[in-house]
Amino acid sequence: MVHFCREGLLLSLLFHKYALEVSNVKNRKAYLAEFIGSALLVAAIVGSGTMGTQMSRDSGVGLTLNAISVVAMLWILITTLGPISGAHFNPVVSLVMVYQKAISFTDGIIYIILQILGAIAGATLANLMFEKTLFAISKVDRTGYGQVTGEIVATAGLVFLIILLINSDRSKKIPTAVAAWIGSAFFFTSSTALANPAVTIGRIFTDSVVGIAPNGVLPFIFAQIVGGAIGLGLATYLKGK
Repeated sequence: MVHFCREGLLLSLLFHKYALEVSNVKNRKAYLAEFIGSALLVAAIVGSGTMGTQMSRDSGVGLTLNAISVVAMLWILITTLGPISGAHFNPVVSLVMVYQKAISFTDGIIYIILQILGAIAGATLANLMFEKTLFAISKVDRTGYGQVTGEIVATAGLVFLIILLINSDRSKKIPTAVAAWIGSAFFFTSSTALANPAVTIGRIFTDSVVGIAPNGVLPFIFAQIVGGAIGLGLATYLKGK
């Protein structure tokens, strides 16, 4: 009987060790996916912004090209990396998922760190592709209550639709819905919908038209967090029974 119990205990320990190793591998893949996704998203934003100004002096043309590139990249990244990490690429979304207990607090913190690092890497990559200064600091002024309000609206809408669609039979529509919302918000918000603290930080490091000067970063991030909370509250209320 004692021998049987010892074998059972040994098998249990081996099982838990294996399960932990598998979990760690999955986490590492998720972390890498968040870094890659954030980097490619910001590379698309900065790269298409730079290309737009090279192709035309018309700001409307540049904004349209930027929006098309970002919408396409968002759809691709969420569709391909969603099954691996959830495709957050956004600290506000990660914080919401921690609150919803969809991911652990530790995973949420690691996600956020890697999203910010990925965003900076993406801006640097775009600078490299267009032979710009690798770590240029933006001088684009994005201050004022109008642009801050725009960020609240853009982020609130983003979180609102994600919470309404997730864990439902419509969850497969999230890539299209997110891409469509951001594409629309490019044109109807005064801030052109950064809606993402990591992207906001990454866009400090470009001298292109899509950059943001450091003095505008904290108000934008504050607005994005407020918007995320509003979106979460509204969606939770509507989903409640």
